[in-house]
Amino acid sequence: MSCLWNEVLAVLPPRIEDLRLEFSRTVDKSLVFLLRQIVELLYEGQDIVKCLQLSQTIIDFSWEKLNIGTWREVEKDWRRVYSHGCLFKAVCLCKGKTAVREAIEACDMGLLMGATILDNILIRLVKVLQNHKTTVKRPLEDAASHQEPSGKKPSVVPVIQEIRTSVAVPRVRCPSLEHFRAQYLIPQKPVILEGIVDHWPAVRDCKWSVDYIRDIAGCRTVPVELGSRYTDEQWSQTLMTVDEFIEKYILAQEEPNPIGYLAQHQLFEQVVGHKYIRLYSPEQTAKLHPHPTQLLYNTSQVDVENPDLVNFPEFELADFQECTLRPGEVLFIPVKYWHYVRSLDISFSVSFWWT
Repeated sequence: MSCLWNEVLAVLPPRIEDLRLEFSRTVDKSLVFLLRQIVELLYEGQDIVKCLQLSQTIIDFSWEKLNIGTWREVEKDWRRVYSHGCLFKAVCLCKGKTAVREAIEACDMGLLMGATILDNILIRLVKVLQNHKTTVKRPLEDAASHQEPSGKKPSVVPVIQEIRTSVAVPRVRCPSLEHFRAQYLIPQKPVILEGIVDHWPAVRDCKWSVDYIRDIAGCRTVPVELGSRYTDEQWSQTLMTVDEFIEKYILAQEEPNPIGYLAQHQLFEQVVGHKYIRLYSPEQTAKLHPHPTQLLYNTSQVDVENPDLVNFPEFELADFQECTLRPGEVLFIPVKYWHYVRSLDISFSVSFWWT
């Protein structure tokens, strides 16, 4: 661990003065005093335990300031204070023997909830920590190591839905930019693009899998939306590690997404697994019964797989296109095209949006 400690110290500015602990008057002077005290403890190699305690105090106090109201009401300097607290906590944790995961979590919280400080020092510190994360097992691995081997989990076989030719999204292989622009982008027509991401390592080398994602990012903390539809009362947002997300939701049966649209063009790349996708053009909007509120105007009230035709009778008359998107295929979704997505097996996708 002395190697890790030396690498972590190398990420920090060489001099105390380079930390630039300067904030506006909105930040209490007592907090600035504590931050400077932490810095002295770190740079002089004194009481790390006390340093860790003070760092947590900074985090707890500034966390309250981050949650005073809407995000736009939060003073940026309080976000900077929070990031400094997370930075110092992560550095202190690296002095221990098994706290690499906790140190990464502290960095991630600073990146997600704080502000950029010291030339993106939290990102640089995470890169150092990730090189040492293999020395620490995941909690699930620790528990599994004391259990009898249960054999390999059966693979999930996708239930591929038959697509009728009359409503199938057209396919084209490696079109030129000119052809794509003239035939699909300008006239705003959906199309499946084949072969255009074959050079991606994730596609070419078939690297992406649940185990691969957990290996490279399992300990990282990420924002997650919970709920099958964000129109449900139970829908919420939270922060959790990728490991926790995979164990609780990816390995469980996946729910379909609600039908909605984006005011942007979208390239939807299927990297692993299969997805069923249904598309409705903007001309079909009235038949999809959008929510009347401004907040959810781009979301349909209809449950696509179990439509309530008594309350939403016109939905049955709406024209649509559909497809099963396979690994390595890219779906172009034009602006304001309504789309419904359902995973057919464990799958990973990547999206690009532009206006």
